[in-house]
Amino acid sequence: MILLQATQQTMLRTSSGVPGRNINYLSDNQNKQALNSLLTSYSLYSVIDFPTRIHNNSNTMIDNIFINTLKNENYSVYSLINGLSDHDAQVLSLSDIIVPDDRNELYSCREISTHLLNEFQTSLSYEAWENVFSDNDTNTTFNNFLNTFIRTFNASFPKKRTKLRQNSKAWLTTGIKTSCNNKRKLYLLYRESNDPNLKIYYKNYCKILSKVITVFSSL
Repeated sequence: MILLQATQQTMLRTSSGVPGRNINYLSDNQNKQALNSLLTSYSLYSVIDFPTRIHNNSNTMIDNIFINTLKNENYSVYSLINGLSDHDAQVLSLSDIIVPDDRNELYSCREISTHLLNEFQTSLSYEAWENVFSDNDTNTTFNNFLNTFIRTFNASFPKKRTKLRQNSKAWLTTGIKTSCNNKRKLYLLYRESNDPNLKIYYKNYCKILSKVITVFSSL
């Protein structure tokens, strides 16, 4: 609801007459004041105070984080250059928050495979369904069908208790990490430079790295 109201108000206030949703928080403008007024009514305040998009001589702050600073007084926020676009990431760190450790918690799951699905269909075909066709009451017929279906389903796909699998990302080798760091360094050079050759080199480097990650992550 908050985002919907913010979007509707922002679309009504544009300097060019064309609806837009990007609000640069580095400058005072009517859209910024309207959005702040709306979010303040929900006790949400902007915590970003640095440019989030830097390209050549252009600095803007159109990426933002809004939190209830009255309930979260101990926080820190900083920019993270991800090398994925000219928009830097924002990292928000909240203190005094207890995050439950669910690594040893058991979860219920069902194993569903082609073999078990075939067995499930076979079990349904063995049912006589007499209690479904012998009654004229629609509700009773449906309940009888549903009970038989659920009983067969539970028998074919019993619940199992298991621990949550941890994603180890074994494919993320030291070489890939080093290449990702080099990509970020190249990006910093690329966005501050007007050299077309550097732009071509950076894009080719990204393509090669992307192919390598795709191959290794599929192993």
